Amino acid sequence: MPDLLDPRVRLHVVTGKGGTGKTTVAGALALALARQGRRVLLCEVEGRQGLARLFDRAPLGFEPTPLLPVDGGELLGSAIDAKGALLEYLEVFYRLGRAGRTLERIGAVDFATTIAPGLRDVLLTGKVYDAVRTRQGDRRGDTPYLYDHVVLDAPPTGRIGNFLNVNAVGAGLARVGPINAQAESVMAVLRSETTAVHVVTLLEDMPVQETADAVAELRRLGLPMGRVVVNQVRPPLLDEALTARALARDGDGSGDGSGDGAWDLDALAADLTALGAGGDDPRARAAGLLVETREHALRVARERELRQEVDALGITVVELPQLDGGRHGLDDGGVHELAGALA
Repeated sequence: MPDLLDPRVRLHVVTGKGGTGKTTVAGALALALARQGRRVLLCEVEGRQGLARLFDRAPLGFEPTPLLPVDGGELLGSAIDAKGALLEYLEVFYRLGRAGRTLERIGAVDFATTIAPGLRDVLLTGKVYDAVRTRQGDRRGDTPYLYDHVVLDAPPTGRIGNFLNVNAVGAGLARVGPINAQAESVMAVLRSETTAVHVVTLLEDMPVQETADAVAELRRLGLPMGRVVVNQVRPPLLDEALTARALARDGDGSGDGSGDGAWDLDALAADLTALGAGGDDPRARAAGLLVETREHALRVARERELRQEVDALGITVVELPQLDGGRHGLDDGGVHELAGALA
């Protein structure tokens, strides 16, 4: 797999369990690519307007609009919806501009795009495909592509396989004709070396499990894996010796730091008093501090185990730090910081 910012990868699909920061990672990746002097389209397909919030913009529409100025490059954003994709499809392929608007007024478009979830995904993936394949001036041949890269903030891991593979199902149902040809063309791009599917995770049990399940499904479907992005990585606050000591059981068997085994509670209370941090009950404060220390050590130990599970997937891992104050890239220029980390 090429480097994350390799110009040969033209479609980056970013997925992840809800809450892992996949929208933020998609935005940071698009910004990092634009900073390389490239024209990048960042789009979403879930109707959440997550990209608009990420870049502090007004709600995005179907047509691409600039997200923010980038020295040497260009970053545009789009909220792709099934209704807009269907109307565009009717206009481009059937020249039904006015008739299509009539269908919209009578509710036929909403009916078509909500009654059949499969059709909705066909339209959304078809529009992403068009964005990847369109050339400047809408010409064919050797003219440059309209966008150097398309970054898709895709549906979450629980739905990503069905979403990306919907055209393969459609091609199997319609074995001949224009529907089959379109579906085959879309799948050819999605399965090509110019596409990469990245999975965003946290070092927590459920996100790592969903990441493993998604990777297995994507591989089964023959879709090209990109990177596993471990988001919000927190450095340990204790060195190896202190971590091991915090995980040791106390002499009373409690493991909470209150016994006479791993820690000397009275000595710690005296140290806190000497530092002016003992409060009214230095021993109680010391006991509470030891409980928090053990909890931190347990979290670090579990995160290491989960990282080993991620590494066992056999995919290159990219780490992104947890930002100061626990920010996830949604304020104070956090997305800019994460873009720098990706680069």
